[in-house]
Amino acid sequence: MGGARQATALVFGGAAVAALVVMVAPATIQEAQDRMDQTLRFPTGAAAKAAGSQVPGWLPDTAVRIAFLTGSQDGDRLIRATLPDRALPAGCTEGRPVGSVHLSAHWFPRDTPQRATAHCGLYDVALIGDQLYGWQDAAVVASARPGGVPVH
Repeated sequence: MGGARQATALVFGGAAVAALVVMVAPATIQEAQDRMDQTLRFPTGAAAKAAGSQVPGWLPDTAVRIAFLTGSQDGDRLIRATLPDRALPAGCTEGRPVGSVHLSAHWFPRDTPQRATAHCGLYDVALIGDQLYGWQDAAVVASARPGGVPVH
C-alpha cells in the first residue's frame, strides 16, 4: 500500500510541475525574447504615451497589448497593437508601403509588408483582424524632414 501512495504522490507531483511549466514557460520565453530584441510592452496606448515612450501619436489611447521596438541608432521602428474596434486610427490613409522593414521581432509577422494597405503618420501599416502591425523606415522619415535630418 505504501508503494501505491508513493506512486500516486509522484504522479500528482509530476502533474503539478507540468502544469506550472505550461503556465509559466510561455511568459518566461516571451520575456527573454523581448529582452533580446529590446521590445517595450504597454497595456494600453494611453499607458505607452504616459511612459514617455516614442510610440506614435496616432496610436489610439484605447489600443491594448502594445509591443514597440525601436532601432538602436537609425530610427527604424516596429509596432503591434490590438485595436478593439478593428478600424484604422483616425487620420490614417490608404496606400501601398513606402518604406522597408529593417528590424525583426518575434511578434512581427514577416509577411506584414505584403499585407500593408495604409499609412499612419510616417508608418506603413497592416490591419489584420484587430491586430495593427506597423513599421517606420528611418530613411523615409529622414526624406520627409526638412534638410533630410535622420530620426534618433
